[in-house]
This record gives sequence, structure tokens and C-alpha cells, in this order.
Amino acid sequence: MVQKSKIKYFVFSLIILIGLVYVLFNKYGIFKYWKLERQVNKLENRISTIKNENKILEAEIDSLKKKVPAKIEKIAREKYNMKRKNEQVIRVKEK
Repeated sequence: MVQKSKIKYFVFSLIILIGLVYVLFNKYGIFKYWKLERQVNKLENRISTIKNENKILEAEIDSLKKKVPAKIEKIAREKYNMKRKNEQVIRVKEK
């Protein structure tokens, strides 16, 4: 009788262990879920960063469409290295 209960306990423990391993490591297991959740969080952060960058670029486009003189001058100076008459440009190299 004691031997029979040990066998039942062993079989029950084995079934529980197999079920637990299956739940943790199968194709749709908990570890896979956690990995996918981390990826989703990284992608959501990247999306919010890109949205912020888009807002900045849209504001820049809007100011250029409205022909804001200060914005046009800034871009001409920075991007195209333009200068006013009788103005001297001093460039500083970063180390």
C-alpha cells in the first residue's frame, strides 16, 4: 500500500512537472511572452521618439512654408555655409 501511494505521488509529480515545463517553454510559453513583451515596449518607445521627431520636423516645415526669415537664415547659414556681406565666418573644430 505504501508502495502504491509512492507510485501515485511520483506519477502525479511527473505530470505536474511535464505540465509546468510545457507551460514555460512551449511555442506560446511564458518565457516567449516575456520576450515579446520586452520587444513591444522597445518598439513603443521607438515609436514615441519618432513621433516627437516628426513633430519637430513638421514645425520646421511649417516655418519654412510661412517663410519665417529667421528660420530661412538659420538653415542657409548652417546647412549651406552662407554668410552676409562683410561678415567673417570663424569655424571651430571639435576634438
